[in-house]
Amino acid sequence: MSLKPNKPVATTLLALRQRWQTLSPREQSLLRWGAVLLTAAVVWWLALAPALQTVRDAPAQQAALDAQWQELKDLQAQAQSLQQQPRMSQAEMLRALQNSTTEWLGSGAQLQTVGERSTVTLKAVPAPALASWLAQVRTQARATPVQAHLERSAAVDRVTSESEAKVSKPASAQATGTPSSMTWSGSVVLSLPAP
Repeated sequence: MSLKPNKPVATTLLALRQRWQTLSPREQSLLRWGAVLLTAAVVWWLALAPALQTVRDAPAQQAALDAQWQELKDLQAQAQSLQQQPRMSQAEMLRALQNSTTEWLGSGAQLQTVGERSTVTLKAVPAPALASWLAQVRTQARATPVQAHLERSAAVDRVTSESEAKVSKPASAQATGTPSSMTWSGSVVLSLPAP
């Protein structure tokens, strides 16, 4: 079984061959160079340019991956340190939660506990104090935030709470009575692990 070329294709090829032979050597040379340039451009756009772009982007991608890797290693170390902490009773966890809440949030928070869930109601708590408190209750009381309903507001009154004095302002700024930073109001629900 032999493959025969399609008649329209064969006719077109024959017409092109005849047209090629009628061209002068100079025109044939120009067409050859044009085909070479066109082929080179296609190879550049389809093969070389994407590869070179990948090589250019590689250092930035490597730096981003290294940063992610370091973050994962930090999280792993934190998880291992939490696993190595001795077990606490429910009363010890609640005491640690109460102490952290009083220490970091002061009078801007009220704590209510029912079973293994604790709800902390916040009123105009500075953002740095809230962040420090969340880290503290995670490590000390082993409480995990499971739900939060917070609203941000700009507090323009003078620094009054102990938690702001501890976290957000240096002593010199407190003495001058500069306006406080952004504050948060709302509630945070924490889950205490089973003893």
